[in-house]
Amino acid sequence: MRLVLLGAPGSGKGTQAARLKDHLQVPHISTGDLLRAEVAAGSKLGLEAKEIMASGNLVSDEILLGMLEDRFSRDDTKGGFILDGYPRNLAQAAALDQLLQRIGQPMDYAVQLEVPTEMLVERIAGRAKAEGRADDSPESVRRRLQVYNDQTAPVVDFYRQHGQLTVVNGVGSLDDVFTRIVEALAPAKEVG
Repeated sequence: MRLVLLGAPGSGKGTQAARLKDHLQVPHISTGDLLRAEVAAGSKLGLEAKEIMASGNLVSDEILLGMLEDRFSRDDTKGGFILDGYPRNLAQAAALDQLLQRIGQPMDYAVQLEVPTEMLVERIAGRAKAEGRADDSPESVRRRLQVYNDQTAPVVDFYRQHGQLTVVNGVGSLDDVFTRIVEALAPAKEVG
């Protein structure tokens, strides 16, 4: 199964992706982890990304897509994968869709974890306090969430229009949310 997890910062995407990885027996691919690994390995794309980041710029969609294409070519992705943190905007969603169609691995599902904004603010502020970080004030968290919502709403609509979106309530215990995701994916697992 090929799956993309969508959700605002603090929605639990990374936590649920790690659990789904074991359940579905497919790799969890985080673009942030992938980028760090490519830079550490000194690959051509990694060196290019390192230079861009060193100059204070964001790595281009083209470089990220190249890293993803390389990652999708590995044997462990033949049975599928879970993408976390990508795509973040409509251009990335369209480019990812084209890549997956070209390599014969079209996306099966997009799961959006829905959590009310105030709960996200509480979760992120609590995490920041536990980690001793002062940079996540409720105001800055709300600004980050607004930027996320502005950029990601078109991505959600993209997957909705392609008939691939399922929305899952992200409020509750880790086990409750995980069960909801697995139940939402069950029809897809039976079919493919």
